[in-house]
Amino acid sequence: MKIKYSNFFTVNKFKKMWQRLSTSLFSSYVFKKENRVVVYLVATFAMLFFVFCIISAAPKDFPSHKIIEIEEGLTLSQAASVLSKHSVIRSEALFQFLVITRAGDRSVFAGDYFFNEPISAFRVSKRIANGIFGIDPVKIRILEGSTIYEIAEAFSLEFADFDIEEFLNLAEGMEGYLFPDTYFFLPNVTPEQVIDAMSENFENKIKTIQQQIEEFGKPLEDVIIMASILEKEAMHTEDRKMVADVLWKRIDIGMPLQVDAAFLYINGKNTYNLTYDDLEIDSPYNTYKYRGLPKGPIANPSLDSILATVSPEKNPYLFYLSDKEGNIYYAEDFEEHKKNKRLYL
Repeated sequence: MKIKYSNFFTVNKFKKMWQRLSTSLFSSYVFKKENRVVVYLVATFAMLFFVFCIISAAPKDFPSHKIIEIEEGLTLSQAASVLSKHSVIRSEALFQFLVITRAGDRSVFAGDYFFNEPISAFRVSKRIANGIFGIDPVKIRILEGSTIYEIAEAFSLEFADFDIEEFLNLAEGMEGYLFPDTYFFLPNVTPEQVIDAMSENFENKIKTIQQQIEEFGKPLEDVIIMASILEKEAMHTEDRKMVADVLWKRIDIGMPLQVDAAFLYINGKNTYNLTYDDLEIDSPYNTYKYRGLPKGPIANPSLDSILATVSPEKNPYLFYLSDKEGNIYYAEDFEEHKKNKRLYL
């Protein structure tokens, strides 16, 4: 009896377990089937979204720091072609769709568009649809006493496409006549525009002190050469006036100017790096080797240095030297000058 009961119980139990398992498997199958549909939909959406992100992202060779022109009269399709050609967008179709979605028609704003950094098709379409050109003047300060080479370097740092070589070619012979100041230029400024602006500024500044220059009686060329020396030799107005008198006196008595600042222009060395061999360099800017003013300006001087040149402070000195802090010590004769060297250098 126990065996029969046991067999009966086992069969029934197995039957119930099978029913439960069958139900569970069927339910799981249905669930999995439904889940597959969801997975497929999610995967499809993810794939489309991924593709959409790719075609709307900025191209790898996006023209950063450049200006792209959309000419007057171009259709949306033509504008899209221009942007695609310059690698601003990846998909012309997507761009057109986005512009129409934003603007409600197929028109675009003509003009020059400056792109400072890579942006997506969304942002490109917003700018083209609303005429957001992104061209703001760039502020640049040219330090007093800068040479044309230093000016070229300063512009190349602020303006990515600035042509240094072209600037230096155009600026040849204009050292001293490009006025150091703070300027504002558009991102697409050309070397020619820079030179025009700086030389015009120079002329305007000179007009304000034209009377003092004429009363001094020296040619403007000589004044600018001397001013460029003072710019490098002395830091303060009073010292510049004092040094101006010393140097003009040296010229009057036929004594070499012997200014170390000229070597910054010749070989980039300052007073503390000069050697006796440097003093023998055969250059028209070497004021140890040749008497009188150097061939031309050694920098672009400030208005303060130009004024100091034509309004020297009369003094009994014929020698001077400056320490590393810019303090200047004067001497009436060479013996006193040697003493200052021992004390201050």
